[in-house]
Amino acid sequence: MSFKPFLFKKFSVNQDKCAMKIGTDGPLLGAWASISQDPFSALDIGSGTGVVALMLAQRCHAELIDAIEIDADAYEQCTENFENSPWNDRLFCYHASLEEFVEEIDDKYDLIVSNPPFYSDDYKSENNQRNIARFQDALPFKHLLESVSTLLSETGIFSVIIPYNEETTFISLATNFNLFPKKILRVKGNPTSEIKRCLIEFSFTKGRIETNELIIETERHQYTQEYINLTKDFYLKM
Repeated sequence: MSFKPFLFKKFSVNQDKCAMKIGTDGPLLGAWASISQDPFSALDIGSGTGVVALMLAQRCHAELIDAIEIDADAYEQCTENFENSPWNDRLFCYHASLEEFVEEIDDKYDLIVSNPPFYSDDYKSENNQRNIARFQDALPFKHLLESVSTLLSETGIFSVIIPYNEETTFISLATNFNLFPKKILRVKGNPTSEIKRCLIEFSFTKGRIETNELIIETERHQYTQEYINLTKDFYLKM
């Protein structure tokens, strides 16, 4: 089965070698993650195709946008997507585990983003590459948060997308590493569906939490104005 490149307004993404194809989650995170602090450096943990890092490159002037990818095929594809983009001088992908990366890198990042693997054992498939991309045991939340607390600059921001049913657990775990929620966006597919995803922005400063809800569609392919406003700079048909 061949996959055509996923075309965005200012870049394209090849994804035929990646276990996890572009869905809604990555672009949501790439469009939502705050760049208000004008980051000098950004890091995408578990980059896959590289789509989130590419969206950040389009949105902000960060001089350094790094990505980490453990899977060899996805790493190769991510590097290729970076090289083919208009921002190839600012994007770099490391082929490493998060543990290896934390040990090697002394730099701190102003912005860290992650669309981590998150399905439990019940959903495991026979495809090991897909399992690594999708399952939490490949990157446990505790390990992710501990690493972020090491890599994030003092005034930095960490933005993540997780299943809604993990929100309370994730926030509770984060406080163990002095990471506190600043903003929460809960996402529903349509007005009558249950909340499916949760985007959370963390920092080292405790304060008031801004909470919002986003509905993607009113009906099939009828997108809400809020979703259009969030993604229109990227999707071709928005």
